[in-house]
Amino acid sequence: MPLPGSEKPTRVNVLFVCLGNICRSPTAHGVFESRIQSMGLMGQIGVDSAGTGDWHIGRPPHKTTLTAARQRGYELEHLRARQVCHEDFEHFDYMLAMDLSNLSNLQGMAPPGSKCRVELFLDYHHDTNLVEVPDPYGGGPAGFDRVLDMVEVAADGLLNAIRERHGLSTQSSLMKSQLD
Repeated sequence: MPLPGSEKPTRVNVLFVCLGNICRSPTAHGVFESRIQSMGLMGQIGVDSAGTGDWHIGRPPHKTTLTAARQRGYELEHLRARQVCHEDFEHFDYMLAMDLSNLSNLQGMAPPGSKCRVELFLDYHHDTNLVEVPDPYGGGPAGFDRVLDMVEVAADGLLNAIRERHGLSTQSSLMKSQLD
């Protein structure tokens, strides 16, 4: 949405959050980043991921996360785990928790009056029976694939909601409107 007196749209910033930031949230980060790149929205939407815990800070995503993502065409190797900090509530417009425990932790950290939307990521999934993205850590490849299945659908729902709420246009719609 353009700011008064400005022709440039405001950047919408999204943070995906799980416990350790090595499985679920980097998966969501990579999938969502791929979606916004393919739609030409990188200049309009920023994306990051973090964990509520601190034990994996600086590490890359879990090896099975990397393998499962790579098999579907997502590159996560550039990502490194970090912990959610108080400044994130000022920088991000959306904080999307992978489960109820992380949602509760984020809500407890949120400063009074924060404008950041702290929500469950699967609120954007069309299957309303799904509440949490299960933690695949310590399980086999099938669990990581299940996470990817859920994340891909929820990422599309989130992207559609953000585009609608913030009036964002894709590169193809911008090009089409310029030709008209």
